[in-house]
Amino acid sequence: MKEPEPLQQVDRTYVRFQGRKLSYFAGCDYFRLASHPQVVAALRSGVKKYGLNVAASRMTTGNHVLYRELEAAVADFFGAQSAAVVSTGYVTNLVAAQALAGRFSHALVDDGVHPSLSDAARFLDCPVLRFKSRDPAALAAAVRRCGPESSLVVLTDGMFSNDGSAAPLADYLKVLPRDALLLVDDAHGGGVLGRTGKGAVEHAGISRARVIQTVTLSKAFGAYGGAILGTARFRQSVLDRSRMFVGSTPLPLPLANAALTGVRILKAHPGLRTKLMHNAAYVKAALREAGMPLPDAPGPIVRVVPQRPSEAARLQRALLRAGIFPSYIKYPGGPASGNFRFVISSEHSRAQLDGLIRVLGRYAQTQGKA
Repeated sequence: MKEPEPLQQVDRTYVRFQGRKLSYFAGCDYFRLASHPQVVAALRSGVKKYGLNVAASRMTTGNHVLYRELEAAVADFFGAQSAAVVSTGYVTNLVAAQALAGRFSHALVDDGVHPSLSDAARFLDCPVLRFKSRDPAALAAAVRRCGPESSLVVLTDGMFSNDGSAAPLADYLKVLPRDALLLVDDAHGGGVLGRTGKGAVEHAGISRARVIQTVTLSKAFGAYGGAILGTARFRQSVLDRSRMFVGSTPLPLPLANAALTGVRILKAHPGLRTKLMHNAAYVKAALREAGMPLPDAPGPIVRVVPQRPSEAARLQRALLRAGIFPSYIKYPGGPASGNFRFVISSEHSRAQLDGLIRVLGRYAQTQGKA
């Protein structure tokens, strides 16, 4: 993969790119909390109060009361019994898999999962079968292949980052044995999906009894780090069985302080989620009216997949003329040739949204004709 040009983020919804200030519909800072004054202030005060890091594992001399405060706040936000905070969102799935290793006869992996779940499956110490993404019938067929005496864990994203679609978790549970478990990477759904932002579990209307949910603190919450949500018993399994958790230095304390503030802000201001979903619905409705076929996905993401390099180049030029950063990406799980991914935030202005609609609407009306 080619390393992209660096971007300088300015204000809350713009970047500076090649000397120009452009509207930014990329990244996954859904509420722009990464630049929220209170989050930034918490980071600065954390450096002054705590220093940069604890320089030791939490299981030796690196534990700190702030980690417990953050875990309690995250567990409360998501309505989970317990949470274990780890250094990054990517690591959450690896740590959870180490804690689960040896418990299952088969791991069934949704084809569209984030690479961290594919890596995590290797830690489970059991055969791995993949099934068509978001397809309960394909999952049911994989279950039958495993046999009647199998013990199963399913690995899936909660909200898929490529197009904002949600995993059909309730339908998955219907075709699984009653003792099967879901490991749900909800990095993008956490804080975004569901009536109160509890993520894909709340969106699907299912119980947490058979779910381990992993989230990142770097997207909806605007900071850094990750958390594993489950029962207190499972948290103890993480402490007992995950070499990655036991052997690594935890999240730097200033970032933990910033994450704690981000969680509290989102908890105290549910109107941010309302505004996010209103912005996303506004853009999607306008683009559908212009003829763009968009999936019925709950996430605030619009994906455009050009059929030819000439179409991609044409759209890129149109976006730049309109003062919009052309967020063309190549990412594991997406089209090999790449695609445009536009992420709507709660903080984009109506003028910015209308600018994006004009460009993508014209593109939709002329697609395949140029």
